[in-house]
Amino acid sequence: MAPEQHSGGEELGRFLRARRTQTSPRTVGLTPGPGVRRTPGLRREELATLAGVSIDYYTRLERGKETRPSPAVVDSLARALRLDDAEHQHLRELAVRAARYAPQPAPAPSRTVRPHLKLLLETVRPNPAYVVSRGMDILAHNPGGLALYAGIADWPAKQRNLARYLFLHPAARDLFPDWDNQIRGCVARLRALAGTDPDAPDLTTLVGELLLKSPDFAGLWERYEVTGRTMATKTFQHPQTGRITLSFQGMALEGTPGHRLGVYTAEPGTPDHDAVLLLDMAATPTEPSPSERHR
Repeated sequence: MAPEQHSGGEELGRFLRARRTQTSPRTVGLTPGPGVRRTPGLRREELATLAGVSIDYYTRLERGKETRPSPAVVDSLARALRLDDAEHQHLRELAVRAARYAPQPAPAPSRTVRPHLKLLLETVRPNPAYVVSRGMDILAHNPGGLALYAGIADWPAKQRNLARYLFLHPAARDLFPDWDNQIRGCVARLRALAGTDPDAPDLTTLVGELLLKSPDFAGLWERYEVTGRTMATKTFQHPQTGRITLSFQGMALEGTPGHRLGVYTAEPGTPDHDAVLLLDMAATPTEPSPSERHR
């Protein structure tokens, strides 16, 4: 099962519909009338009125028939729906894409990790670190970077993906005490990526697999949330070390679009740092380090 390909207008409408049905009338200052509302969240006519557009125009937007909303209309809809900054920006990007949609999907980004980045991963040891693609494939790692995700080393290298791990690996629920928050943030990130490039092959393959295999993923995907909780620290209940709380820093890498570096750190002398040292020493590298390759 794979997600359907969408035109830019359809993806814009999909986002608006998801946000409308999840926005309660009271949130935007409306008092629901008597009787049972058949539509969850706002009705189309209510949102159109709040945004200052006609119901016909808004209906065409939501159905993907109108693909050129003005910046003023986009901003009015964002205000009416009480979108946060990230959601507002996502709506703007969807509107731009709807106006210039090209049916040919972009090629999948490169999976090649430059040698000096692999050397960097070794340099930051014992801190767990890895390089991931925009779709969360683990492209390179140091020993602790893989060992931190208990059990993921059992999967073939090409199968190792942080989203796939969260939803499909049996160890993930036990590893993360806040698993519900982790999966919500994961889906929000993938939704944001797929919203502006929904036919990209690397994303459609992953999303299709998770929709088929994980009811939890499918339920969150339908919500179309594009912002997740950004956490400066993450806690793991690791089978080798027990409970570990680590600081996390993720950053985009220059020269490799879509690739990101993730690094976990702990204050030296703390039990968390001792756990990091243990993971680094106990992990068996699945590939030789740069220094080993040159011996």
